[in-house]
Amino acid sequence: MPLHVLVDATAVPADRGGVGRYVDDLLPALERAGVRLTVAVQERDTQATGARLPRADVVAAPAATARRPVRLAWEQTGLPRLAARVGADVLHSPHYTRPVRSPVPVTVTLHDATFFSHPELHDPVKARFFRVATRGAVRRAQSLVVPSAATRDEVVRFTGAPADRFFVAHHGVDRDVFRPVTADEAARVAASLGIGPEGYVAFLGTLEPRKNVPELVRGWVAAVAGTSSPPVLVLAGGRGWDEAVDPAVAAVPAGLRVLRPGYLPLEDLSGYLGGARVVAYPSLGEGFGLPVLEAMACGAAVLTTDRLSLPEVGGDAVAYCGTGADEIAPALAALLADGARRAELARAAVERAALFTWDAAAQAHLRAFRAAVVQRR
Repeated sequence: MPLHVLVDATAVPADRGGVGRYVDDLLPALERAGVRLTVAVQERDTQATGARLPRADVVAAPAATARRPVRLAWEQTGLPRLAARVGADVLHSPHYTRPVRSPVPVTVTLHDATFFSHPELHDPVKARFFRVATRGAVRRAQSLVVPSAATRDEVVRFTGAPADRFFVAHHGVDRDVFRPVTADEAARVAASLGIGPEGYVAFLGTLEPRKNVPELVRGWVAAVAGTSSPPVLVLAGGRGWDEAVDPAVAAVPAGLRVLRPGYLPLEDLSGYLGGARVVAYPSLGEGFGLPVLEAMACGAAVLTTDRLSLPEVGGDAVAYCGTGADEIAPALAALLADGARRAELARAAVERAALFTWDAAAQAHLRAFRAAVVQRR
């Protein structure tokens, strides 16, 4: 008999960011692995989830769960009743929170430990909520999934949880979206951004404090100052809540250009990342670092930091720097000046990115689900 897993996807946001992309890519891989899925979703996601998972049973949660307090209350009452009604073997809670009492074993995914290690980088209320949720999952879940060994080690360090209860499931990368592109495609995307032969340094992500964008801006200014045709700095992605970005951009000297195009069309992302002279991602810490993997899959030369999980993703296929502008600047300048090094990194990046698949992630989750069943017994 196939394992029957109830997945609570009601926390997936409408914009499909973060946990949404994780759930959207993981569930088809679980279905390919032979798992029988029942998926609880928001009403708005019923049709799309059914189309994505033709063999799954898709159940719409009450419409009121679109409001977070109601969803969290339903998680404690309606979700356990649903697990019992459908006869699930395991409940998978893919975003930190879970029912305090469940009639079936529970596996919880913990995406990030920077709520503990770097609380100052998060909204205080959000950081407190996720610390409490993580501790609750550690106490009550039968097994735990994390996207990196670094995240596992940090959760163990801050909560004292036994390391053997964690299952590392590296994210995969959607190769229909993130792939090497032709020079013509890269040129099309650059032209759509108003960038010519000077080229550009690319950043992709929400402009939140831990992404360290103000230091990137200052490091880029120092790296390209005095060059004859300085590359543009492009900060693509959501505006976020880092209030230091605007002053850093305002201080950029005349003659240098920073573009902030916001969200880019999905079909432009490969051309944007693969067409950059360098993709710079000087994060202060990540639970996994999916933007780095996506850039690697596009054949980009990536400059990132050695914080937390990022070396686990990048390995020897990316370049590393510190987090301050004075550390970013020389590393970025060196890459911009060395086309052979960039080409070497690009080749290695594509090869390494191919090692990260959602099918492998699904197998790690399957081991976690089976361990939860054994633990509950």
